[in-house]
Amino acid sequence: MPHYELNGRVALITGGARGIGFGLAQALVRRGSSVALVDLSQEAAQRAAAELGPRAIGLAADVTDLAAIERAVQETVAKLGGLDVVVANAGVAPSPPSPVRVMPQSEFERVVEVDLLGVYRTVAAAMDQVVARQGHVAVVSSIYAFANGMINAPYAVAKAGVEQLGRALRVELSIHGVGVTVAYFGFVDTEMVRQAFEQGQARTGRDPGEDLPGFMLRRITPGQAGEALARGIERRQPRVIAPRWWTIGSVLRGVLAPSMDYLATRDPRVRRALSASEAGPPPTPQGSGEEVAKEAG
Repeated sequence: MPHYELNGRVALITGGARGIGFGLAQALVRRGSSVALVDLSQEAAQRAAAELGPRAIGLAADVTDLAAIERAVQETVAKLGGLDVVVANAGVAPSPPSPVRVMPQSEFERVVEVDLLGVYRTVAAAMDQVVARQGHVAVVSSIYAFANGMINAPYAVAKAGVEQLGRALRVELSIHGVGVTVAYFGFVDTEMVRQAFEQGQARTGRDPGEDLPGFMLRRITPGQAGEALARGIERRQPRVIAPRWWTIGSVLRGVLAPSMDYLATRDPRVRRALSASEAGPPPTPQGSGEEVAKEAG
């Protein structure tokens, strides 16, 4: 397996002020990298960078704004001397989780705008720098790329799109000596995941994970997720799946997904939860952009 030396490299991470993004930044700094943490909040980004020490800077940018991301890339190059690794990590989830039928159109489009087009814009802004230095691109997808996205459809739609973007980039950029990793995270103990479970239960009166085996619900820490992705970049791995047991779902998706979808349409508990979710109070959109600059997980 090829080794990509991270000591002395420069990485830009969106959603880097907290969660998976900050966990990854810690892992990269431990390996000798310099990092630019990009967040919607300048204060949060600078506070997180201060925790990491002199090899980190904090920048403000909204991933839905290509010009803002381009400025963040330019500032990274100016302050840290270049850009080798770009990590498109920032993402949001629908709030609250709802079926497509009752989810406001603005909320559906907000999630896709941040979680898919935001990833594309981040990579596009950094592409020339990364190609020039034969660096690495990492995009954060999710187990929702191959799991059913009921009550969370825009998130699943975006993450499936991120997977396809990453796969295409892996082939297209290989002629330039650039590595590409797609990261698929399950349940990571972040504010976004906790909020999604709490809102899902409040809306349906049912724990969203009660039908899953306990081991699938076990959460890893942002630090563990960040370390897994750092190792993946270091090894030029095409994909990183964490926790590892979700690899089974990825490998067998062609067999498991149709069966799981079929069973879900007939499970009385799922049907009751969906009916309760449709009958609940209408969700209130959180606004546009990556307001909470949270990581996808």
